[in-house]
Amino acid sequence: MAARKSGFFVGAVAGAGVACAALVGVGMRMGPAGAAEPAQVIRTSGAPMAAGAPMFAPPPGAPMSFADIFEQVSPAVVQIDVTSKAAAAPKLRIPGLEGFDIVPKGQKGEDGEEAPGPKQQSSGSGFFISADGYLVTNNHVVADADDDGINVVLKDGRELKATIVGRDEGTDLAVLKVVDPKAKGAAFPFVNFENQAKPRVGDWVITIGNPFGLGGTATAGIISAYNRDLGDSSSNFVDYIQIDAPINRGNSGGPSFDIYGRVIGVNTAIFSPTGGSVGIGFAIPADVAEATAKQLINGGKVVRGYIGAQIQPFTKEMADAQGLGDVKGAIVADLVPGGPAQKGGLLPEDVITAVNGVEIKSGTELTREVAKGRPGDTLKLSVLRGGKPRTIEIKSGVRPTEKELSLNDDDSDEGGADAPAKPQVQKSEALGMTLVPIDESARRTYSIDPTVRGVLIDGVKANSDAGEKGLRKGDVLTSVNGEPVASAAQVSSAVEAAKKLQRPSVNLRIIRAGRPTIVPLKIAP
Repeated sequence: MAARKSGFFVGAVAGAGVACAALVGVGMRMGPAGAAEPAQVIRTSGAPMAAGAPMFAPPPGAPMSFADIFEQVSPAVVQIDVTSKAAAAPKLRIPGLEGFDIVPKGQKGEDGEEAPGPKQQSSGSGFFISADGYLVTNNHVVADADDDGINVVLKDGRELKATIVGRDEGTDLAVLKVVDPKAKGAAFPFVNFENQAKPRVGDWVITIGNPFGLGGTATAGIISAYNRDLGDSSSNFVDYIQIDAPINRGNSGGPSFDIYGRVIGVNTAIFSPTGGSVGIGFAIPADVAEATAKQLINGGKVVRGYIGAQIQPFTKEMADAQGLGDVKGAIVADLVPGGPAQKGGLLPEDVITAVNGVEIKSGTELTREVAKGRPGDTLKLSVLRGGKPRTIEIKSGVRPTEKELSLNDDDSDEGGADAPAKPQVQKSEALGMTLVPIDESARRTYSIDPTVRGVLIDGVKANSDAGEKGLRKGDVLTSVNGEPVASAAQVSSAVEAAKKLQRPSVNLRIIRAGRPTIVPLKIAP
């Protein structure tokens, strides 16, 4: 999982960050607000303004008040109160949702039995999308809720029990359903998603939610930007909308509206150096939210396509190393053994440039295009192998949950600079690295799988490109520009071949703690 960008916290407690989970977030999908015409200058006379003093009137399309819109849509917005085990709370790290102990753990009841463990109370926002009680919110708002631990508070003050219909970690969305007997036969006010008319940057946005437990709170602003990447796993499937309407802790899961009362986004996160609103919020666009909600209602989960490949962005430096100029795409670092990609013939260091004819410019775009496939669909991948184009057909599998995938990203590193010394071996220098053969002692010291073939990096010069790129003792170099290497001599030969072709760099395939990655290194003059 990508590291959280500095300054962002999605469900973080302190420091700068993007606050997700029942904390903050804003976003939307808006229709044009008609604010393109310049403001009119109206001159007035008489007190209290001085004669001739200009007063600006809003241009056509800019409302003097959002009151009518608020009255129209606010009954569909709810406060979501969640009870969960206190032990689960630290995982969310959500500002403003710090819990409190109801019963101290280990305390004995009157019968001498140990009382239940401590509980945590937290709050977020949500909104009805149907008259029969389906609600949308953020996954992180309800992810750790106890059974029977979700209450929704309506605008009229009614408190009703709700249950989870389905959750999707990939987009951080969840669907709830009111199941309270008191609401039997009730028709709830609901709002609709707007996923047709794309609003412009600068159009109005209105948010309604539950900041700091203050339910029914409205704020307004504009769309600030589109296609924001928060640098976490959810960005694999969401291009966030950025807005400047003030949102704070407890706004997560609430809606953002255009001036016609249409839901254009689900408030999810903020960027903040303080933990409070600084006018930079993010929301899941309406088209993503609506499609996800429909799948959750119909099947309780979101099913995405999967090929079983570990990928990286194919950078300009990598392209230069292979003489591919301005080619963009994603490069394959490794394959899941027995996975769809391996069965289909994809190989490590293949560069994927398109999926089913759709051009790929990054690893994120590849993940999204693959995810659109249904299990069993045939995905046609346009690939460059050794610089030559080919088409590979892969039968899509089912993408595991984000939690299951994160287990494979365990960065445990057994070995390293302080590993036990090895017997004296022949050492060679290349690209600022000291290279030695892989022997049984090295395999034990650095937990190198018996199937891995290559050369061991025994040292790295700190001022070399290899040092600056983070290579270190214990890494295994398995190929150079796609050519397997099993000795330092083969590495040097591959580097010399690249020099003759006047390549500025070479691509190395490195394995560390069982995880491969592609690293471009500059060739010294």
